[in-house]
Amino acid sequence: MEVTMDDAAGSASPFAAAPRNKPLSIRAPRAPAGAGDPSAAEEPVSPTARLMEGIYIVVIMGLGAPVNLPAFRTGIEAQLARYPRFRSIQVSKDGKPRWVRTSTLNLDDHIILPRLDPAAVASDPDQAVEDYVSSLSTAPMDHSRPLWEFHFLDFPTSEATSTVALRVHHSIGDGMLLLTLLMASTRSAADPTRLPAMPAPPSRTGTIYARPRPPLSAGAPAFVVWAWWYVVLAWHTVVDVALFVATIMFLRDPLTLFKRAPNVGRRKRFVHRSLSLDDVKFLKNAMSCTVNDVLVGVTSAALSGYYFRKSGDTNTRNICLRSILPVNIRPTTSLQTYVDMIESGNSNDVTWGNQLGYILLPFHVAMHDDPLEYVRKAKKTLDRKKSSLEVIFTHMVTEFIIKTFGVKAGTVVFDRVISHTTISFSNMIGPAEQVELCGHPIAFIAPSVYGLPEDLTVHYQSYGNSIKVILAVDEEHFPDCHQLLDDFTESLRLIKDAASKL
Repeated sequence: MEVTMDDAAGSASPFAAAPRNKPLSIRAPRAPAGAGDPSAAEEPVSPTARLMEGIYIVVIMGLGAPVNLPAFRTGIEAQLARYPRFRSIQVSKDGKPRWVRTSTLNLDDHIILPRLDPAAVASDPDQAVEDYVSSLSTAPMDHSRPLWEFHFLDFPTSEATSTVALRVHHSIGDGMLLLTLLMASTRSAADPTRLPAMPAPPSRTGTIYARPRPPLSAGAPAFVVWAWWYVVLAWHTVVDVALFVATIMFLRDPLTLFKRAPNVGRRKRFVHRSLSLDDVKFLKNAMSCTVNDVLVGVTSAALSGYYFRKSGDTNTRNICLRSILPVNIRPTTSLQTYVDMIESGNSNDVTWGNQLGYILLPFHVAMHDDPLEYVRKAKKTLDRKKSSLEVIFTHMVTEFIIKTFGVKAGTVVFDRVISHTTISFSNMIGPAEQVELCGHPIAFIAPSVYGLPEDLTVHYQSYGNSIKVILAVDEEHFPDCHQLLDDFTESLRLIKDAASKL
């Protein structure tokens, strides 16, 4: 069987899947409870997941060895294929979507080895991988099967010996869940008998996370200060929620080089660049801030450099653009804890699906003589966002609208927020050491997303001693996306050089 992929214009793609070998099927186990009940292996689709129609996650992984397909088949069967979401399809029952487990899972429906033009691969293998992964953004998936695929590109590039791209429908889970599943399927490269070491997440600080009530012995002044912080929390939350509602109704970012009319369905290009995590941590320590502060500052500096170079604008001093920042609202715990729970068979204790709230995070496109000002501005912005319950309210409002007015109303709200802002932004923590997936060393991890009506999405993903910046761009709007990547590299260098002189 061959699979043909169509580009945005509907013409035949040069990429076709190789014929699959003898099918390898897995009998999906039924839920242990309610053995005679047809609904035992069914679950309702969560309100947040129902908003994800047409949105997909793509995880590009560079491998340090040629593809050993039998090893991957065995690993996928033993690991990912055992999870309910990876054995389920969405069906409508009584007008409501539900997850229903399939009786069998044919791995050959989910493992794809495309045929690429040998001349193109030999000429520029990095470009061949980039072109193929970009073609996935306009290639449909068969909704009669579980919505995930592994695409194997078995030839060397500048960063890896081979490449695998995992494509997953966003309704299956959010980025943290999928990263958790992947990490639970890997092993330490140094010791393949154990799970990889995962860094603990940064301790959450701010009014909503740590404001214990002072003891009576502390006196009235301490109690007043404690109470005042909650007044500030309430005020900031009211302001942020009001701005969120205004964004839904009428408040929109200006059209700039980074934003034009909302688009859906146009082909996206995924490009990435490795940055030094040590450099980021150096800035974190030198400026007494967080890694997130540094990354937001570097992003503002990179966008600023790109904007002023491309536009030639010498008059505008500051433009405020907003990003939609998805935030995991699961209880604060380390990724290592979730990985250990899955490995020990306690995966039911993990909160699956999409558990997301949203923050409207400002980015300032500005000309600063001092590069450190980008990080200082980012720290001030993020400190302000920490003293707000915006993320909780946006999650609650989204679920309320869907449950009360239906998924169509929720989709309208979601689309308006996305289309009225400029970019999507996220940062995820990965393993602290090199890992192996199904016996293959992983050289890099580069996740991204497509299906959003925005021209630019910025992701950061840490892994070992490096951090990837991944851009998903409308390739018509950003034909020079590699120059934009250069701006991220240069911005980090300039900010680090300035911090070194402190």
